Amino acid sequence: MPAAHSNLIDIRPLLARGEEPLPVIRSRVATLKESETLTVVAPFLPSPLIELLRGDGFNSTVEHQPDGAWRVRFQRE
Repeated sequence: MPAAHSNLIDIRPLLARGEEPLPVIRSRVATLKESETLTVVAPFLPSPLIELLRGDGFNSTVEHQPDGAWRVRFQRE
């Protein structure tokens, strides 16, 4: 699905700069069409984000990467 590639946010650089990634993620989620996904790459399992977006009607798929990062794909239910 091409949308998954264009909707990728790696929050590791934001966190390294001390920036809060939630506004960026929320902004991207707000623009998703029903069939699109958003993939978030994080240095830790973003459980609070998963729960927050679940409450907003998103399913998630979690993958732990060999480099230790976590990839979480969100899609509307």
